[in-house]
Order: sequence, then C-alpha cells, then structure tokens
Amino acid sequence: FFFTESTETMAIIKSGKVVIVLAGRHAGKKAVVVKTIEDGDDDKRFSHCLVAGIARGPRKVTRGMSKKKVEKRSRTMKPFVKYINVRHVFPTRYVVDMDLKKAVDEADLASAERKVDVKKGLKKIFEDKYLNQKAVTSEKKAAGSNYFFQKLRF
Repeated sequence: FFFTESTETMAIIKSGKVVIVLAGRHAGKKAVVVKTIEDGDDDKRFSHCLVAGIARGPRKVTRGMSKKKVEKRSRTMKPFVKYINVRHVFPTRYVVDMDLKKAVDEADLASAERKVDVKKGLKKIFEDKYLNQKAVTSEKKAAGSNYFFQKLRF
C-alpha cells in the first residue's frame, strides 16, 4: 500500500488554512485556502486549490498613531484570488476563521470585470478582519489571523 503525494497534501490543505504561495507572481505571499479540488477538473487535470491572499499587506502601525491613521494605513491592502496547483503552496500550521466561500464565487472569476468586484469584496473582508483582530473567538484562530497579516520574514 503506497500513498501518493497529492493525497497526503490534500488532507492538510483544507479551507481556512493559511498557506504560503511558492511559485509564480505571488510567490512568498500568504493566502487562505477557499476551496480544494482534489482530482482536478476538465481544464486543470491536477489537484489544485482556490486561494485568496494578500498581494500587498497593511503598513506598519505603532501605538502612538491615531485611530484615523491606523485605519488609513490598513487600507493599503491589496488582495489576490487564483487557482494554484497544490504542489505550489506550502501549508502552515495556522487556520483563519474568515468565511470566504460567500465572497469568492467561482463563476465570477471567469470574467475580468467581475473578478475586480470579488477583489473589492475581499479587500473589505480583509480590512475588517485586520482591524477587529481582538474579536476572534478561539486563541488558535486569533494566532492564525495575526500570522496571516504579518509580513513573511525570511
């Protein structure tokens, strides 16, 4: 009995999991898995996942800044949405409790104009989540949210 690599990784990569993108334009950026497609479909014949991530993160905030300035600095976030091969994402131990399934409709990703609207919705969700990190229920999800919005240091 022998395991293929994809079934092992698919067990780890579930929706809500924070991953690091390894290949392509968004390499080194963090993303959240929205949906996984295990055996592929007609146009992508490999296991892949739909991810929503941050192309450009929020700017640095210090304690001395006013509420208005903090809000302005958090508006610099720029999201991305894309399908990625599971071999090109690195799953982390963190999980985030963002409900992105409603925000990211797969039918909307086909056309460029509707994809812009999806990104605008994502930006709003990410900003709200970033500004209200204290309101997270479980400690594990709070850690995941905190990790997701920090810049990757390596």
